[in-house]
Amino acid sequence: MEKKSRQTHRKYDALFRQEALKQVENGRSVPSVAQALGISEALLYGWRKKALTQPSSGRPVSSDLEALRKQVKQLETERDILKKALAIFSRPS
Repeated sequence: MEKKSRQTHRKYDALFRQEALKQVENGRSVPSVAQALGISEALLYGWRKKALTQPSSGRPVSSDLEALRKQVKQLETERDILKKALAIFSRPS
């Protein structure tokens, strides 16, 4: 009777993941990067999906977008106030 070998669950650190994803971003295909690093394609696709939905700050993309829209609105308001002030102070007295 043969013993069945147990596969161990390997953990990869953040630096390894980042380097793998950087290779994909630089134009290499996911299958070639996975084969070169000795990992499964599904694992690399999963890392890529997670990286796309969660930027490095850890916040979801939607909250970043919402914060940026709020900032744009605030800057537009400030710009409009300055335009009105310029018009008022430009008038001849």
